[in-house]
Amino acid sequence: MGDRRAVFLDRDGTLMEEVDYCNDPARVAVFPGIAGALLRMRHAGWLTVVVTNQSGLSKGRITPEQYAAVNAEFLRQTFGGIDAVYFCPDHPESPTPRRKPGTGMLEEAARDHGIDLAKCWMVGDKTIDVECGRRAGCRSVLVRTGYGAAQENSAQADFVMDDAVAALDMILGLCRN
Repeated sequence: MGDRRAVFLDRDGTLMEEVDYCNDPARVAVFPGIAGALLRMRHAGWLTVVVTNQSGLSKGRITPEQYAAVNAEFLRQTFGGIDAVYFCPDHPESPTPRRKPGTGMLEEAARDHGIDLAKCWMVGDKTIDVECGRRAGCRSVLVRTGYGAAQENSAQADFVMDDAVAALDMILGLCRN
């Protein structure tokens, strides 16, 4: 692969407010402080990569055009703090290895960007995010936003933080160059 390090981040409920099958850019609300935290990570030499399950596409709840519009608004609100976005449209009943907790999106990003997964972190609000990171050899952080507070006791994350800003700041503090 490579020797670069990255923080992989879930999108809905982690970086932006959880909206059930968000199909309208007007409903995108990136959490306060996220853009600054992402830019601090990038300034410190980390890649910031979003990995998001988007089963609304396979369920017919979101059109590809709606997904693209929501993603564009999400990226606009992060002010250039995201290096790459990978999404998986698989239905939960017929997942490929790309659908979290599968590691396919992380492995794809590692190939595309020269990332060493052993140097990486996975941050998300669900047990499947934590499990995905663990399976890929990354350290993990469960955030209490989105679904995280309800899954805190079952996730078995390396760390549990109140939100993604706190998680990113903690990673920076632990992993100084």
